[in-house]
Amino acid sequence: MSGNAQIVGVAITPFSKPSAGEIYFDIGARAAQAALKDAGLDYADVQQAYVGYMYGDTCSGQRALYELALSGIPIINVNNACATGSTALYLARQAVETGVADCVLALGFEQMVPGALGAVFNDRPSAMEKFLETVTALQGHEVSGVPTAALFGSAAHDHMAKYGTKPEAFGQIAVKARRHAHRNPNAVFRDELSLEQVMESPMVYAPLTRYQCCPPTTGAAAAVVCSERFARKHGLAGVEILAQSMTTDLPGVFDAKSGMSLVGYEMAAKAARNVYEASGVDVADIDVVELHDCFTANELVAYEALGLTAPGTAEKFIADGDNTYGGKYVTNPSGGLLSKGHPIGATGLAQCAELVWQLRGNAGARQVESARLALQHNLGIGGACVVTLYGKA
Repeated sequence: MSGNAQIVGVAITPFSKPSAGEIYFDIGARAAQAALKDAGLDYADVQQAYVGYMYGDTCSGQRALYELALSGIPIINVNNACATGSTALYLARQAVETGVADCVLALGFEQMVPGALGAVFNDRPSAMEKFLETVTALQGHEVSGVPTAALFGSAAHDHMAKYGTKPEAFGQIAVKARRHAHRNPNAVFRDELSLEQVMESPMVYAPLTRYQCCPPTTGAAAAVVCSERFARKHGLAGVEILAQSMTTDLPGVFDAKSGMSLVGYEMAAKAARNVYEASGVDVADIDVVELHDCFTANELVAYEALGLTAPGTAEKFIADGDNTYGGKYVTNPSGGLLSKGHPIGATGLAQCAELVWQLRGNAGARQVESARLALQHNLGIGGACVVTLYGKA
């Protein structure tokens, strides 16, 4: 084992609507090259690459990285639903910390189409089949419209029934997301919204309105991961991965009769506990968080799953402003998936980039004062959850 892995370079491309016509291998190559430049390294220094995307053909990772060079290194393609980007990072960190490689590139990208996510392979059972069967049973009727919205809407119903949470609590998360994104030049939606605008936007799946759902997005992000030995040799200053945990669904998820369970509450809680125990860090000492807010319901549920606030207290946590600047944890300073965008394969690495910038102190107008510890939560229904803790070197 070679000690904690270091993130020595990060980059993202400005995220865009699918109508902008960006091509996956172009944005992927640009993100990879920019991350290497940020690290002060060349592609020739990279010994392995893990490349994540959800909607793409086989060897799309090679197609993107061949734009840089044909170097003969192992290039491993990764698809793990919405947790794809952080799964690529997880594998890169493992390669470095086990001594398999000293310098590894984690890259993620997505070229998406307009509209809600839909099935690509209609000639076989969906990996989401059991989740949708369970949410149909929970709701007592056939799920129509956007299946993912039904899953997260069910989680919202669950929290409202259990703790009396009001619909406006979810809406306030979207207001906060836009306020943060207003400071982020790479975000898709930067115009601020009022609570009234959020709540009066078209209903997607009650209580989730359109502005409470992340948009389809095209974009790319990358991180260069290296060993302490490599960093010292090349005079690189990095941000440390203090701990990282990846979990999948636990027993009972399909019979727990819980919308929150279906969208990964237990996965996230277990991964967070693993990270706190492995690092010895108290959650109260964390300064900044990038979490998976694909829908406002997931951000609210994640507050409690990650231990940022006690079960049943998320509504008060929001009302007290503890999820933003001046509160306990600045959550999604980037604007999150709701406003920055959600190019699936890139999302986990875009979260990583934001947190690295925060810990370096070069996040510009979004900078969290004196940030030293950062937490990342990236979730994929189906399921996978990666929680990562970063520390300022």
